[in-house]
Amino acid sequence: MLLQLVIAYLVLSVAIGLFAATRVHNTRDYITAGRNLPMPVVLAMVFATWFGAETVLGISATFLEEGFRGLISDPLGASLCLVLFGLIFARPLYRMNLLTLGDFFRVRYNRSIELVLSLCIVISYLGWVAAQVTALGLVFNVLSEDTISMNQGMLVGAGVVLVYTLFGGMWSVAMTTFVQMIVIVIGLLLVSANAAEQAGGVATVIAKAHAEGKFAFLPTLDPIDMLGWVAALFTMALGSIPQQDVFQRVNSSKNETVAVWGTTLGGISYFFFAAVPLFLAYSANLIDHGMVEKLKEVDTQLILPTLILNHMPFWLQVVFFGALLSVIMSTASGTLLAPSVTFAENVIKPYFPRLTDQQFLWTTRFTVVGFTTMVTSYAVATDATIHTMVENAYRITLAGAFVPLVAGLFWKRANSFGALWAVVLGLGTWLVLEVLGIDEPVEPQLIGLLASAIGMVFGSLSAPADQRAAIASRS
Repeated sequence: MLLQLVIAYLVLSVAIGLFAATRVHNTRDYITAGRNLPMPVVLAMVFATWFGAETVLGISATFLEEGFRGLISDPLGASLCLVLFGLIFARPLYRMNLLTLGDFFRVRYNRSIELVLSLCIVISYLGWVAAQVTALGLVFNVLSEDTISMNQGMLVGAGVVLVYTLFGGMWSVAMTTFVQMIVIVIGLLLVSANAAEQAGGVATVIAKAHAEGKFAFLPTLDPIDMLGWVAALFTMALGSIPQQDVFQRVNSSKNETVAVWGTTLGGISYFFFAAVPLFLAYSANLIDHGMVEKLKEVDTQLILPTLILNHMPFWLQVVFFGALLSVIMSTASGTLLAPSVTFAENVIKPYFPRLTDQQFLWTTRFTVVGFTTMVTSYAVATDATIHTMVENAYRITLAGAFVPLVAGLFWKRANSFGALWAVVLGLGTWLVLEVLGIDEPVEPQLIGLLASAIGMVFGSLSAPADQRAAIASRS
C-alpha cells in the first residue's frame, strides 16, 4: 500500500510538470521560465538546490559518525555559497541577461575559455545528479522490501524526473519544486515531532548529542587539521558559485530584487532546515540504538528510512517518503537541466550557428536525455556514498572556473590572456595532484585555486598589447 501511494505521488508530480510544460514556447521559456518567477518560487528553488538526497540521507548519516566536523562542506559551505551568490554575484549577472554562465565566459573572455569552462561545469554535475539517482534507487528498494533492486529503482526514478524535465524545462522545475518544498517542510516537521516524542523530547536529543561532542565543528590548532577544514569549506562554498543551476534560478527571477533576496534567503533557509534531518538521525540513535549500530556496518544511508518503517505509524510513513521523494526530485530536476543547457548552449550551438530557436530547443531536450543516460549509468556503476559524490562534485569548478568568474565580474584588468593562464594553471595543478594522489598538507583543489589566482593576475598584467587595448576601450 505504501509503495502504491508513493507511485501515485510520482504520477502527480509528473502531471504538474507536464502541465507546466504548456508554458514553454521558446528556448528562453525552457531555460529561464521567461524570467517571470516570483519571490516564493525562487526561494523554494534555491532552497531545493541542495536540500536533496545528500541532506536527508547523506549528511544525516555523516552526522552520526563524525558530528558537525563532517558537515563543514554541507550544509555550512553550501549555505554560504548561496548567501554569497545572492549578495555579491546575483545582481551583476542578472543584469547581463545571459542564458548560461558559459555565455558570460564567452562575452567577457573568448570562445576557448567558454568551451573549456563550460565542459568543467558539465563534468561537475556528474556526481551530484548521480547522487540523486542513487537515492531514488534506495527509496524504491526500501519501499518494495527488495522486490525492486537498487539499480531498477534508479532507472525508474531517473525516468520519472526525465519525463517532466524534458518537456517543461525550468517551468516544470519551478512548479514541481514549489509544490515539493511544501511537502518537504510539513512532512519532515511532522516526522521530527513524532521522533522527538519517542526519543524523550527535543531537549533530551540535543543534550545527548552535545554530550557526545556531535556539535563540535571548529578545527583544532593543528595546521593540517585547519587546512583540511578550510579546504572542505572552500570546495563547496566557492566551488559551487560558478554553477549553472544556481545561476539559472537567479536568472529566472522576475526582477533584481527577487534574484538577490530569493537566493540569499534560500541559502539561509537551507542552513537552518538542514538541522531537521540531523535531529532525526540522532533521534534514531536513541529510539533504536541496535538498529543504528547494525546499519552502520551495512549502509548508514538506510538509517532514516528504516527508522520510519519500523517505528512510525503508516500515515507518517506516507508523509516521510513523500517528502523524501520531493527532496530528491526537486534537486534532481534542476541539476539535470543545468548541465544539459550548458552543453547545448556553449558546446553544441556554436558549431551550428544557423539553428532556429525551435531546433535549439529540441537540441537542448535531446541533451537532457543524453545526460540522464550518462549519470544513471554512473550511478549504477559507482559505489561511492551520496555525500561523497556531492562533496567531490565541485573540485573542478573551484580549481578552474571560480577565479575567471570573480575576476571577470569585479576586476577591470582581467582579460582572456589572464583567464587562459588561470584555467591552465588551476586545472593543470589540480589534475596533476589528483593523479599523483597528493592531498597533504593541502587538498589539490585548494592548491589549484591558488594557482588559478596567480595565473589570472600574472596573465592579465602581462597580456599582449592588443588585449590591453581591448581592456582600455571597454573601460
